[in-house]
Amino acid sequence: MAEEKHKPRRSYHHGNLKAALIDVAHRLIIERGPHGFTLVEAASLAGVSPAAPYRHFANREALLAEVARTGYERFGSRLEQAWNEGTPDPVTAFRRMGDIYLDFARYERASYIAMFEAGLAGDEAKDLKTAADKAFSILITAATALGGTLPDGRPISPQVLGAHVWALSHGMATLFATSEHGPDKRIKGDMKSLFDTGIEIYLKGLGIEVPPADKP
Repeated sequence: MAEEKHKPRRSYHHGNLKAALIDVAHRLIIERGPHGFTLVEAASLAGVSPAAPYRHFANREALLAEVARTGYERFGSRLEQAWNEGTPDPVTAFRRMGDIYLDFARYERASYIAMFEAGLAGDEAKDLKTAADKAFSILITAATALGGTLPDGRPISPQVLGAHVWALSHGMATLFATSEHGPDKRIKGDMKSLFDTGIEIYLKGLGIEVPPADKP
């Protein structure tokens, strides 16, 4: 694939410019990071004039926001399918959601990077925030179903539980799924088993009964 880097697209057709630019942005994000290219460079790779992208995107940040927004939409849809209304039980469904998170980070790296590392803000991020909030709301629904209590007997807030698990998922994904050089050799074990162990320890600490990980 290396010989195809920066090769101008030849399949661009009138009416598909927005999709072509998003496709090019995915490639550039992987190669250079979210802030390592310009809108003009994206236009060149899409095989269009430097002015053409401005029909759809005011600047590079707007293009990145669209990559992130569409990523969040797919991410949220997959989380919702994995949750499946908490069947066969909330913990098993919650684990499925964790698997989806890690797989998304591994196999949709460009979207994941745009979602979590681009630092987008301002007007171009309004629709992005809506999509991100919807994805997070699915995690809150799952956290509410799990319940759990703190050591002093108070129920844990679903928002706090959700934030903790999101942080654990993001940490695992960053260590394993989004690194260019693979996981640090000092880390023993595979991503999924480490994540499952972390979730089990965390949920048991909240007094939540955790069935075996291989439960169908």
